[in-house]
Formats: sequence, C-alpha cells, structure tokens
Amino acid sequence: MGRTGYSTGNKKGWLLAITACLLVAVMGAGVYTLVKKGSGTAKPQALMEVKSVKNMKASYDVIVVGTDPEGVAAAISAARNGQSTLLVDGHDRDVLGGLMTEGWLNSIDMNYEPTKNVLSKHDIMNKGIFSEWYSKIEGDSFDVTTAANAFNQMVAKEKNIDVLMKAKAMEPQVASSGGTSKVTGMIITKADGTKQTVQAKAVIDATQDGDIAAAAGVPFTVGREDLADPKSRMAVTAVFRLSNITPERWKQFGKTIAAEDKGQGKYGINEMSLWGFDKMQEYPAVNKEKVRMRGLNGGRQKDGTMLVNALQIFGVDPFDPKSKQEAFQIAKDELPHVLAYLKEKYPDFQGVELDGIAPELYVRESRHIQGEYRLSIIDLLENRDQWDRIAFGGYPVDIQRTSPKDNGAVVMDPDKYAVPFRSIVPLKVDGLLVVGRAASYDTLPHGSARVIPVGMAEGEAAGAAAKLAGELNMSFRQMSASKETIAKLQDQLNKQGMDLKPYTMKPAPFMENKSYEGLKTAVSLGLATGGYKNEFDLDKTSNLQRMVNLLEGMRKFKPASMQGSAAAVIANVKDAAKQPVSLDQAAQLAAGLLKVEASQGTALSVLQSKGILSQTTVDGIANKQELTNGDTYMIIRDVYNQVIAVK
Repeated sequence: MGRTGYSTGNKKGWLLAITACLLVAVMGAGVYTLVKKGSGTAKPQALMEVKSVKNMKASYDVIVVGTDPEGVAAAISAARNGQSTLLVDGHDRDVLGGLMTEGWLNSIDMNYEPTKNVLSKHDIMNKGIFSEWYSKIEGDSFDVTTAANAFNQMVAKEKNIDVLMKAKAMEPQVASSGGTSKVTGMIITKADGTKQTVQAKAVIDATQDGDIAAAAGVPFTVGREDLADPKSRMAVTAVFRLSNITPERWKQFGKTIAAEDKGQGKYGINEMSLWGFDKMQEYPAVNKEKVRMRGLNGGRQKDGTMLVNALQIFGVDPFDPKSKQEAFQIAKDELPHVLAYLKEKYPDFQGVELDGIAPELYVRESRHIQGEYRLSIIDLLENRDQWDRIAFGGYPVDIQRTSPKDNGAVVMDPDKYAVPFRSIVPLKVDGLLVVGRAASYDTLPHGSARVIPVGMAEGEAAGAAAKLAGELNMSFRQMSASKETIAKLQDQLNKQGMDLKPYTMKPAPFMENKSYEGLKTAVSLGLATGGYKNEFDLDKTSNLQRMVNLLEGMRKFKPASMQGSAAAVIANVKDAAKQPVSLDQAAQLAAGLLKVEASQGTALSVLQSKGILSQTTVDGIANKQELTNGDTYMIIRDVYNQVIAVK
C-alpha cells in the first residue's frame, strides 16, 4: 500500500492518468493528473462519534475482529445477509478504518481492470462494498475524516451490527475434539476491565497481523520466511503531516514535479495526491541504521495539511509494543532533519511545518497464514483465474526495502489475478476466516495482494460466507472444497454488487519463451524481477557476475548443500559484469557452489552425470559461448530441482 515514490506506480493507474491528461487542459504544465471527484480545498467534515454498544449479547452469528477496512466490509456484508454481527476492535481507536484513518495512509493503491487502449473505460476491479465506500470519499487520496465518517455511516446504518471499541484484550475461544479445533467465540476484556465470553457461529479475523488466527493455532510464516529469510520483512512507515499546504503551494508543487519528471511519467500530481520530489531518496539519515527516505507520497487534507508516506523505519518487530514505540521515537527524532533537508532541496516547502505523526505505524508485513490455498507469485505471473474467486488483484508486486542498504523491487506487474476463497480459510482451525494482508499469500504475491481493495473484497466474501455456511450446516473448509457451494457464494456476492465473472488472459510474451520454466523458478526464489513493464529480458546476454549472483542467491534455501563458493571461481576475473558467461563457465560456477569436484573444462559433464544439469537444458542453449538470461534461469531451475527441492 502506498505508491513507491520513485517509480511509475500502477501501470493501469497511469493509463488513467494519461487519459486524463488528454481530456483536461494541463498539457502546458506537463503535469500528469487524474480525474477527481473530490476537492482538496472543500470544508472538512466534523468527525462523527463511533457509538460502542454498552452491553454485548451472549452470542452472535458472526464476530468480526478488527476495524480496519477489511473488518468493516466483513461486518457490513454479514449484517446485510441477516447475521447478528459484533464488530470489535482491540486498539485504543476512536474511529473506524484502522490503517487508513489511524495510520493516516490516505492514498489507496487501486486495482483497475486491464484496458485494451488508453481511452478505454477504466473500471475498478473490486466493486461491492469497497466501491460503495469509495464513492463517499474524495478519490484515490482522501481526507481521513471523510473516510472515517464514511466507514461509520455505513456501519451505523446496519441494524444487525453491534460495535465495541477499545477492548483491552481479545482471545479466541477454541474447542478441540477428535484432533480438530474450532473457534466458537471470543473472550473479550472490555475497556473497564470486565471480561465476557461471547459465543459465535463464525469468527472473521480482520486484524492486520492475523492475531486471532495465530492465537487459535493456525500455522503461519512471518515476513520473508518462505524465501528462507525469516528475520527480514518490509520497512515500517511512520506517516507524518505537514501544515500550510495552501492551494497556491499545491500549484507550485505541480510545476516542480513536472520539471522533475521531464515527461518520463514517473511522478505526478492531481487535486488530492502527489508523488515525486525524488531528491528525498538521497536524504542522509541521522539514524543511518534505522531510517531511509523515499520520494514523497502526499495525500492532501481539507484542513490545509498533507499526509506523507515516505519515512521508512527498519528492524521494527510488529508484535512487540516496545519495538513499535521505539519506532515512533526514531521518527520523532528524525523528522526535523527530514524537513530541513526537504526545504533545502525544494524551496516550495519554505513555510511548511511538521504537524504530527500518525497514531499508528504503517506495518506492511508480518504474519502470512497457511490456508487451504497459498497464493503464489506464479498465480500473478500467469494472471490466473481461480474457480473459487472472491476478489481480484492487479497492483504491481511492490516489495519495499527490507534494510537501509536495500532499494526494494517491483517483481512484476500483473494485469489481473483472482484471489480464491481457499486463501481465507486457514489450515487446522475451523469456524474462522482470515481476511486482509495476513491471508494465505506467499511473501512475493503479498506485495500486490496486501492492498485495501483486495482485502475489502475478501471481507465482503467472508461476511456472506458465514451466512451460507450456517444455512447449509457446512464448515468453511467443507465450503472451500465444494464447487456447488462456492457458486452459490459467488452468486450472492454478485447480487451484492461484486463482479466475479470468470476471465481468460492472453499469455504474456515471456510465458511463450523457451526459458519460461526457468523464469518461474528464478522469480519464485526472488532472484528475478521484471519491473513495471515485466521486462525479464530472457533473450538478452547474461554475464559472469550475474550468474554468480543467481547461484549465491540460492544458498540460503539449502545452505548445507551449498557450502562452496561460486564467487571464488571468478575471484581473479576483472570486470566480471562485462564478461559474457559460457555454458562451461556456468557449470564451473555451479560446481563451485555445490562443492562438486571438477577440473577445468569438466564441470558440465560432471554435473550432467550427477543429474544436476539436464540434457534438455543443455540442448536448449543456442549459443553455448554466450548464455542469455533465460539460459541461466534454466540452469538455476535444474540446480533447484535436484539440490533444493529434493526432500
């Protein structure tokens, strides 16, 4: 969530931006803009009070835990399906909306249907409750009070929803029988310290970190654990607020961004949003071990301020309150220096002052639960539909920095992929669904599927599924295996305003390349990226250094079998990045990594004799003196299949 700040963002969004440029008279200024339905200068709304229920019932049909957008959508959907619903939050929040309203993340990473050309109609992928809420706010960036009120109004209209804010503690009530576990309700400690057990036919975990699922015994991975890097996760951001953002200053921002962009299409501004000011990436952090800046992602507010998503903080443990509190202090200490640098590099900001830090951190990544289906990067690479589709994604696979030395990556940009119902059904525990960023995704696809529109669609599906499961006396797990039942769920969601039709996509050019099977392995291991244009360069010539990097990048997946060194093989080679790599050299590098004894010129035959390199791969290499990137990926695939994947 949140544009990268130093790149083009969602290509579908930029098609819309270019379309708007053709339709509005801003060509002279050279500023890309979107058609907006709100105003950055309109009078702000008064914040509405969220009314908490005084006395919870002893039981509900559905308990939704978490008041982030995904939880709001789940509760509304359940209520509209006639389910008595409790929406409960365990944070000290005054408003609904969580990350969007308390974390001040007021720019939405939108998912648009693929278009045939730049002037085609540009539809939002996930309609239903998300689109209903979106129609009430200013646009892809919004005023947080407007957003909070819109969530509150939608919930308050539902007679079947009780809301409980500021619970001190929550834990699932779990019954075990015959080796299976089932969540039967929640044990809730209210703000006054009293504890109440509330029964439920279904519980929906819409917490950001999958807290209820974890407490109930659902298996999960943390951060980049599935990439053999469990201690690594994407940066946390402290969104901050700048004051004195006048209409005149906003216009000047547009001119500066246009000059900085120089027609590249990397940066832009509209009535509510801006992304640019790329010099901030060079900001010399005071706390160099913990902080880096990106280009600014700004979301305008109606009170003359702007919320900025740009300050990245590393090494934060999202499960440790002390670690998160330390992150706030890091931000507080760093931001005066950030603002001074901003004013030095961009005189437009003279007169702008720091006006606060969001009450909650923007945590991008924590738990990834294990569900009946785990969304994979191949699902996105191939724009796959799913028979049990409940949501669609299309946002780029945006992997933000994991350390100050890392620059992050955009793995690829899918056109459209489906999220299956099975991905919100956790393993081992019944009576529970998990929606939002903690759903069953691998780390890489999570970089795309973690966005709000996808999570709200999942929430809407979960709310409707609770009603259907009760009617049919089925568990969610049984539902997830029944095509007939899922068809009923999809029909109900379509009646609610969703659009869950099957689809087919033309295979991308890289899928028809002879090296595609190798590319799939390299992408899955986090060793290949295509950026926003899916430029994997399969037919371009590789080089010695690149081959070494690929092989060394595999080590962490099975270090016991890779105790040698590919780098040592080329220790005396100058300018290895400029030297093409031959098949014999690639084999020698692989042998070095695997500690396979092979004299000069024999590595290829030795690796083939051991079954590590296949004859198919060798025969498929057209120029054995200058391997392409695709050729090297096929070699990586062989090594993976024979050394890492073997159990």
